[in-house]
Amino acid sequence: MENLLRKLDLTSLRLFVAVCQENSIARAAEREFIAPSAVSRRIADMESLVGLALIERHTRGVTVTPAGQTVLRHARRIIGDVEAMGAELSRLYAGVKGHVRLVANLSAIVQFLPEDVAAFQRLFPEVDIDLEEQHSPDVLRLVRERAADFGICNRIPGAPGVEQLPYRRDRLAVMLPARHPKAAARQLSLQDIAGETFVGLRENSALTQQLAAQAAALGATLSVKIRVASLDALCRMTHAGLGIAVMPQQVAELYLQSLDVVVRPLSDEWAQRQLCIVLLDQGQLSATAATLVKFLAQQG
Repeated sequence: MENLLRKLDLTSLRLFVAVCQENSIARAAEREFIAPSAVSRRIADMESLVGLALIERHTRGVTVTPAGQTVLRHARRIIGDVEAMGAELSRLYAGVKGHVRLVANLSAIVQFLPEDVAAFQRLFPEVDIDLEEQHSPDVLRLVRERAADFGICNRIPGAPGVEQLPYRRDRLAVMLPARHPKAAARQLSLQDIAGETFVGLRENSALTQQLAAQAAALGATLSVKIRVASLDALCRMTHAGLGIAVMPQQVAELYLQSLDVVVRPLSDEWAQRQLCIVLLDQGQLSATAATLVKFLAQQG
């Protein structure tokens, strides 16, 4: 019996089950598109291996012996398990089950990803998504190091070795205390506010670097009084009158009812931003990650 695992194959088990279901070697052979002699030989080999008769052959068909009933019961279970494995692997291949590691910048996480990921998981509830917040430069670094399946961040010009697929667009706005002298303006440019006191995000954030670069292009250096780690803290610092802040308009408008602030669009052309999905090679993604990428890319 110790040789069963090595010598008893799935094809023989499948043919044996067919014979038992049809009560006939001939009908089983016809159903399985194989010669009756080959089916008979397979069952004879199984009987030799088991050491017991599995069926009794008659002129009008076969009957299953007690040993055959035992083999039949286990064969059905084995075949069912293999079919279940195949179905589960098919779901993995189709991208509906598995694990994806995604890194994204703060703007994507706060504005868009909660709703988009929730919509994806309603379609594919068996996909586990590990979402980590990182600044845009670190998103790119982690993708290049293959520490994440893909990332989402602001479009990065001149980033060799990565693909960038459009995801969503956002617009920057200025948040000011409600009683600020410039609060009456309908919109503001960076030139209009360059001389103000700012509260800002930490220096390694993409938004901080973008603002510094645009201010330098105007020949100015922004006066940043306080730096914080989150957009929520940025809004509360502005509410307290510690300075003005530049942030995604969609985020800023969430605080209009709860804080004593106003939000004005930033009119500069560069304030319209493209968020991108960044990855090394779409062809090397797992089926699960590729399905999520395709879904997110269709949301823009």
